[in-house]
Amino acid sequence: MSNIFVVPADSLIQAIAQKLKDDFPEVTPPEGSQFWKTAFFKDLAPIDSENFWYIRCASILRKVKKNGPIGVNKLRKAYGGKNRKGPSKNHSAKGAGKIIRVALQQLENSKLLAKSERKGRVVSPEGTSFLERTAHSIMRK
Repeated sequence: MSNIFVVPADSLIQAIAQKLKDDFPEVTPPEGSQFWKTAFFKDLAPIDSENFWYIRCASILRKVKKNGPIGVNKLRKAYGGKNRKGPSKNHSAKGAGKIIRVALQQLENSKLLAKSERKGRVVSPEGTSFLERTAHSIMRK
């Protein structure tokens, strides 16, 4: 039996990103997203700007399945990092909310996620079968 918890996360995310790019026209990078930073404390936008959007959507889909129901604020904390303030102590900082919010909306439009009543988002049955089929195809290789 293969599920998303058995398959290595990096290979699963790469496979999901490729399938999102090929099979789901609802998931597309917004205009200008290649210039967006992923957090305010970052200096540059992601280097792999062509596939970044699909990789982030795949990662969000996996995190929602693993930790759901989950909202934008918890995902911002998960994609955050440390804000270095020179010689003083580092502090934790949240990631960019717009990237997460738009990715969640696109995944909802493609019927992979669904809103839970007052709790955040959960993976829909179609999304669960999509994730499990992808994990099974990786385990067969």
